[in-house]
Amino acid sequence: MADPSSYRPRPGDIPDSPGVYRFRDEHRRVIYVGKAKSLRQRLANYFQDLANLHPRTRTMVTTAASVEWTVVSTEVEALQLEYSWIKEYDPRFNVKYRDDKSYPYLAVTMNEQFPRVQVMRGHKKKGVRYFGPYAHAWAIRDTVDLLLRVFPVRTCSAGVFKNAARTGRPCLLGYIGKCSAPCVGRIAPEDHQELAEEFCDFMAGRTGTYLRRLEKQMMEAAEEMEYERAARLRDDIGALKKAMEKNAVVLADATDADLIAVAEDELEAAVQIFHVRGGRVRGQRGWVTDKVEEVTTGALVEHALQQLYGEESGDAVPKEVLVPALPEPVEPVQEWLTGRRGSNVSLRIPQRGDKKALMETVQRNAQQALALHKTKRASDLTTRSRALEEIAEALDLDSAPLRIECYDISHLQGDDVVASMVVFEDGLQRKSEYRRFQIKGFAGQDDVRSMHEVITRRFKRYLAEKERTGEWADGADTDAPLAEGSGTPDSLVQGSGTPDSLAGGPGANGSLPDGGGAVFADAEVIADSLKDDDGRPKKFAYPPQLVVVDGGRPQVAAARRALDELGIDDIAVCGLAKRLEEVWVPGEDDPVVLPRTSEGLYLLQRVRDEAHRFAITYQRTKRAKRFRAGPLDDVPGLGETRKQALIKHFGSVKKLRSATIEQIQEVPGIGRKTAETIAVALAQAAPAAPAVNTATGEIIEDEEPDTTGGSSGEPVTAGVPDERRGQET
Repeated sequence: MADPSSYRPRPGDIPDSPGVYRFRDEHRRVIYVGKAKSLRQRLANYFQDLANLHPRTRTMVTTAASVEWTVVSTEVEALQLEYSWIKEYDPRFNVKYRDDKSYPYLAVTMNEQFPRVQVMRGHKKKGVRYFGPYAHAWAIRDTVDLLLRVFPVRTCSAGVFKNAARTGRPCLLGYIGKCSAPCVGRIAPEDHQELAEEFCDFMAGRTGTYLRRLEKQMMEAAEEMEYERAARLRDDIGALKKAMEKNAVVLADATDADLIAVAEDELEAAVQIFHVRGGRVRGQRGWVTDKVEEVTTGALVEHALQQLYGEESGDAVPKEVLVPALPEPVEPVQEWLTGRRGSNVSLRIPQRGDKKALMETVQRNAQQALALHKTKRASDLTTRSRALEEIAEALDLDSAPLRIECYDISHLQGDDVVASMVVFEDGLQRKSEYRRFQIKGFAGQDDVRSMHEVITRRFKRYLAEKERTGEWADGADTDAPLAEGSGTPDSLVQGSGTPDSLAGGPGANGSLPDGGGAVFADAEVIADSLKDDDGRPKKFAYPPQLVVVDGGRPQVAAARRALDELGIDDIAVCGLAKRLEEVWVPGEDDPVVLPRTSEGLYLLQRVRDEAHRFAITYQRTKRAKRFRAGPLDDVPGLGETRKQALIKHFGSVKKLRSATIEQIQEVPGIGRKTAETIAVALAQAAPAAPAVNTATGEIIEDEEPDTTGGSSGEPVTAGVPDERRGQET
């Protein structure tokens, strides 16, 4: 615990102007980012008697080891810079709203020749119209199913579309009239585009004109005694009205607005947002956060606005934003929102009428969300805290291991030997810290030797970071070189991308209400930064309190020996053997046996199983890539984009092999020298053996089409190993 007076800047050194400040810990990680109208006055509030500070603010300033600031011209610039740094550094003490799930949107891909209606999650893409967010994907599909009767827009995937175009037969929706079947030419591209525009107009709330037009057409058809057409139009009108009923009118003046409500207590806050478009509620979402510092409702609203609109622009920012309390000061925030939209945005508190009544509904939703979250979170916090305490007691550690790293080795009969490193902070997965390794020091199967190599390489990186930042520990071997081959491929994070990474649960960091137990860090997946600037997530910068290896006594001994050789003696090591779930510690003849009902054992099993999953995934990826290798992979300087461009231009590797250098140069991005290199590489590579029809013995002329997984167009089925011949470990 640091003394804030040890790094307190002199008051005369702090400028009395707007700016953004950063607190850093002893490892130079940015742990808090804030903005101020006057940096001098704001920072002075942190360096006062600790007894006068909010408990969480006190924790932050005693965790920090330094503070720095950047001066800006206006408060709007400070707001923008604060948001950018919070996204970049992911500070543990900042208020960060986390979605409890990835909300689905109804999306229309207007950037395609034949726009497609589909459910989309995640980051928004350019050229795609979005409607929502919706609480459930099935709600989107129900709405789309009703509207396809009137707007038969394409909904199929690219693969289904191409297959239908190739066979000349549309899918089932095309036969039953819920798709205009552009795949087989039943509708021209410009007509289908217009149909998609009408669909978007209807979803955007412009429904009255279209309904009146359909009703007029129905009456005309009835007068002309075209009763079948009139009946069809009547059913279309009914389908549209049914779809509209799913979003009841809440504001009679067809307002476009977002309503934000906050429910909070001393420790946590829940935010609920209703998106109203054309007077109807088009979407709803919510977040929960720990109140890491003493913060007002207005400040919570300001952080929510940053989260909502920080990456939005244009119509995605509504004309009106209704909130329970205004940020202080409100002018910079309103000016920032206006800049994001490109026109004036009204930020205010509703005082009367329908908007105030709707705000009360949103407020009730926020209160229910907070109550539900606290019911789930209480047991979760208690369980994780107990698990860490049980591990510390069983392994005789001085304190609970807030950061645990687990390592596992994976291979297939000695081939493609890889290792994984997964990180749990405060009992939660920290997927941004996951790393993976290729075993390079030797060939063949030797789990013990592989474990020694991985631990050595990982902690040599850690020591190198300490040396670079001037934190070198006494007794460390300053002459020890970095491990050979420990470049960026070892540290690239693929993330698991699994749905559990998006699961609900605790949001930002915080501590237990009584101040005891672990400080709980969030487990959101963030992109691993490869930049080397101070404060950003680095590759191996932070040490664990406990290293867990997947294995028994030999693997544990190898890990301990690797740490001893590097002069590291303040990191505990243990291993979890799969057979009896025994916990092995270095130098002990007998394992530590935790009760089967122990929360500590359960946490160690989760850590071990996650390391095993991550290692197996990487090993399978490497093996599949090796079997997909083709002649273009051997061309130096030819990346994936240009390989795909070559295959797309010529259609297959076979046709590319027969092309001249001048023809290869016609591909965008391919120069004379590269074309010559490609021609030489393809001439030296033996063509794939022809396929044979096993029923007739006939040789099939293979055009070597590009495969979904390969980069060179070579078939990927030949040579794939039978999974039963070997066992992955």
